[in-house]
Amino acid sequence: MLAPVPREVSPERQEEDCDRSLRPRGLDEYVGQPEVVANLRVFMEAARLRDEPLDHLLVSGPPGLGKTTLAHLVASEMGVEVRATSGPAIERPIDLLVLLNSLGPNQVLFIDEIHRMSRVVEEILYPVMEDLSFDRILSKGVNRGAVRHRVSPFTLVGATTRAGSLSSPLRSRFGILFQLDYYRPEDLAAILRRSAGLLGMEVDPTGCAEIAGRCRGTPRIANRLLRRVRDFAQVDGIARVDAEVAGRALDRLGVDSAGLDALDRRILESLVHRFRGRPVGLVTLAAAVHEEPENLEEVCEPYLLSAGFLMKTPRGRMAAPRAYEHLGLPLPGNLELLPGLEF
Repeated sequence: MLAPVPREVSPERQEEDCDRSLRPRGLDEYVGQPEVVANLRVFMEAARLRDEPLDHLLVSGPPGLGKTTLAHLVASEMGVEVRATSGPAIERPIDLLVLLNSLGPNQVLFIDEIHRMSRVVEEILYPVMEDLSFDRILSKGVNRGAVRHRVSPFTLVGATTRAGSLSSPLRSRFGILFQLDYYRPEDLAAILRRSAGLLGMEVDPTGCAEIAGRCRGTPRIANRLLRRVRDFAQVDGIARVDAEVAGRALDRLGVDSAGLDALDRRILESLVHRFRGRPVGLVTLAAAVHEEPENLEEVCEPYLLSAGFLMKTPRGRMAAPRAYEHLGLPLPGNLELLPGLEF
């Protein structure tokens, strides 16, 4: 299996994500997703008035949009602690049972990539989410048989990048469902201004706008690119970052004006030149660009589809008209002949 290529525009790179100093400490500092934030405020206030934990919450969306941040903000706003884990980390049912038993009243249990839990572990959550109880089977001793255990009232916050992979029984047990979308450039610019202040950088509005336009609508990528721009500026002896300084640094990183990097451009160029604009299957396209199909589908495609560079048709992937425009190529006639496609 080919290892994923490290990319500055990948929302899943983790080497700097352990630095949580740039995360908002309260909902008042959270920028973007206005409808989600407004509704979440109502739900939390109602739970506080009833002196109950917040209903179980499922947050879905592409990587880097703030799902983990929202989980920590829920705990902070409700005045409780958060216990964080991930779906792949809960390998056995006993792992989940130990975690549930350790929860205090009204605490938040955050499970990232919840769709990757095994079905056996997932089924334990069903009665816990509904009745705050689970049955443990004892095979020895005078008390052998099913023994019911109670857990303290809690809020389960699940995060997933693939909502469609979540089973219907588990999804239906969440009382609140939020879908996060890519951020608008003005929201990203506001995030960058705040992050620049925390990092001790002097960035003017044009510099924030330049970075915001190249970070694929993702705050995690925006903060990562801001750090890299800071590196270039410091080494070059530049005190104030403007659009020219930011643009020059991002060009050196290989991130173009639309936020595409070398792998993205390789995908589009393969579709346009090697396959001459014809539909291509995922496995064939992955082989052409020397990447794993899963990496293309989960990391590259979401933004390329959302930004209008890529199309999925019944016969395979195709470069969209914006891709031809971005590459400076004329639009081929075969795109206009495809039924059911709107440009």
